[in-house]
Formats: sequence, C-alpha cells, structure tokens
Amino acid sequence: MESLNTLSDELLMEAYQKAQELRLDEDFINLLERELEKRSGNLDKK
Repeated sequence: MESLNTLSDELLMEAYQKAQELRLDEDFINLLERELEKRSGNLDKK
C-alpha cells in the first residue's frame, strides 16, 4: 500500500501497537504487520 510508505518506521510501530491495544480490525493489524515485515526485510539487505 503506497500510503504506508509515508509513515516513519517509528510511527508505523506505534500504530501497530495501538491497533493491537485497541483490538482494531484484524485485517488492519495484518496490513500493518506485513508492512513492518517488509521494512525489516529491507533493513536486512542494507
């Protein structure tokens, strides 16, 4: 999702943690998880 690219890593992690805390929609949490995994994979390649 292109719009997630505008979030800093820190804000993405905060959003993910808050979404879990508030028990938001599972699909939304999974979307955030996939983006976090994608970014961590990119960090491993650098």
